[in-house]
Amino acid sequence: MSRRHSAEKREINPDPKFGDLIVTKFMNAIMLHGKKSVAETIVYGAFDVVQGKAKVDPLGIFHSALENVAPHVEVRSRRVGGATYQVPVDVRPERRQALAIRWVIAAARKRNETTMVDRLSGELMDAANNRGSAVKKREDTHKMADANRAFSHYRW
Repeated sequence: MSRRHSAEKREINPDPKFGDLIVTKFMNAIMLHGKKSVAETIVYGAFDVVQGKAKVDPLGIFHSALENVAPHVEVRSRRVGGATYQVPVDVRPERRQALAIRWVIAAARKRNETTMVDRLSGELMDAANNRGSAVKKREDTHKMADANRAFSHYRW
């Protein structure tokens, strides 16, 4: 790791249908082997399914799902005098968003519907209603941080 410069942030373009940067980041995280058109088909298909089921704006459900999944605190390992402590720390906004995106996609991939469109739409609906595995992952992270609150004075 270079000590001189921090890494430059790459410029990403908003998605063509909704003009939203977060949807583009979500698509890029879903994309496998550089197949962006497949990722677009999955995300837009999931948004169509969500709109058909919920009869509301799918972008609003998407943003509320990510907000419900994003963690506020997490634990980081810290070595102090030969012992390793799990120290709870606040999560930066960019990392909150990245973790939420990652957790929603991982939870959708583990579901047992037949197509990825159905899995993703189901997970987005569950996350928007504060249910599902991605929300459970956030709850577990918060519980672990709460349990290790005694070590918060080791924060750096």
